Amino acid sequence: MYTPKINLLDDKQEAVSFMQHYSFATIVTVKNGIPSATHLPFVVSLRDEQIILTSHFAKINPQVKELLDGNPLVIFTEPHAYISPKHYESERSVPTWNYISVHAYGKATLIESAEEKAKLLEQTIRFYEDDYLKQWNGLSEDYKLKMMKGITGFEIIVTELQGKKKLSQNRSDIEKERIIADLSASQDWAAKAIADYMSK
Repeated sequence: MYTPKINLLDDKQEAVSFMQHYSFATIVTVKNGIPSATHLPFVVSLRDEQIILTSHFAKINPQVKELLDGNPLVIFTEPHAYISPKHYESERSVPTWNYISVHAYGKATLIESAEEKAKLLEQTIRFYEDDYLKQWNGLSEDYKLKMMKGITGFEIIVTELQGKKKLSQNRSDIEKERIIADLSASQDWAAKAIADYMSK
């Protein structure tokens, strides 16, 4: 990912927190020079200081066959907001876009046994909706096994992390204040979120 130094997000914990908050991500693999992408919910965790990305495909998704080849890329990106040149002091200005993005590369392994898949699903439920766990646990074992047979679980140990925060760092304080005020007043949640990130 092209990242000017001023936009570099190089704090590991900050990147992990962002990935955990915006955890519905895009996994990209390449076969014969052709990229494939799937949008999946990820559980992002730390294990012995390593970042671990855990998720599952539908078993019939052909991308499963590409997962173990090379280094899959998982893209975490949200929120983003259009930035109008009306906020700038110079008329010789153009529109741009503010956003945050984290790219994670790593080595994938499959989670195939029923026991390990059950652990994966419990971990996912606890991450996204802990209250659902009681209902899940109350379902019959036959039903849960049938569901698990339809998925391929996997985890990726992240070997390279690239982070970018494009938040008008190159603008004057006055310009940034104008942008924050405008985005904060927006009805768009993503614009408000960018304003919050800019204010930090």
